[in-house]
Amino acid sequence: MVNRNETKIALVSGANTGVGFQIAKALTENAYIVYLGSRDVKKGEVAAAELGEKAKAIQLDITDTESIRRAVETIENEYNYLTLLVNNAGISHVGKEGRTMEEVLGSQRASIASISELKSVWETNVFGTLALTQAFLPLLHKARGARIVTVSSALGSLGINANPENPYRENFDAVYGASKTALNGIFLSLAIDLEKTNIKVHLVSPGFTATALNNFQGTDSVEEGSKEPIRVALAEDLPNGSFTGPADFSGKDHVLPW
Repeated sequence: MVNRNETKIALVSGANTGVGFQIAKALTENAYIVYLGSRDVKKGEVAAAELGEKAKAIQLDITDTESIRRAVETIENEYNYLTLLVNNAGISHVGKEGRTMEEVLGSQRASIASISELKSVWETNVFGTLALTQAFLPLLHKARGARIVTVSSALGSLGINANPENPYRENFDAVYGASKTALNGIFLSLAIDLEKTNIKVHLVSPGFTATALNNFQGTDSVEEGSKEPIRVALAEDLPNGSFTGPADFSGKDHVLPW
């Protein structure tokens, strides 16, 4: 078993591609051993091979209790603690593939949103993310100083979307956008719950990044959009309960309004 004082262990969900992969890459370059969570373990193995010996593929579907249990058991058996959990896995819809971002958002307006789709998206983005986090809390408590970094979105900010001057407020939908609002609320609650422990909780928005979530229509490359999540994942001195985003739109000190 590895000495926890010498080795930092991280798990990144949804890490075989996109922002998750970039976060995992940065962590391996900064002395972490990183488990790359992927629903399709073969895709995870390809990604891990690209990152080198500090990367380990692990099968992980955050909506599957048994998959989460096996992931916890694997890391517990190999290291018996976890330094950093990065909650990156998420989905934007469960409808027909290949639709434009505008088509998806248009179908997710609160007046017409499919309740079935809303439940499915929230099952991953909200309930699955919390289930994964709860399952790993015992291993996080065993680390010298642990952190939970959850990739959210400025689209979930009530403060931003309540402002009539926000040109993007019409994109605040009931399915994906509001799932991030719920995620923010739950993880702020978790930050308060854990504030007297060894675990700090952070939420971070990558900005409008071109990924599969928006049919690759984002304005920022995945490398650009990964900068803030990477900054937060590597930082060990941020205040518990922070919610930050890229400095270009979030203002002073990257801080986003809830």
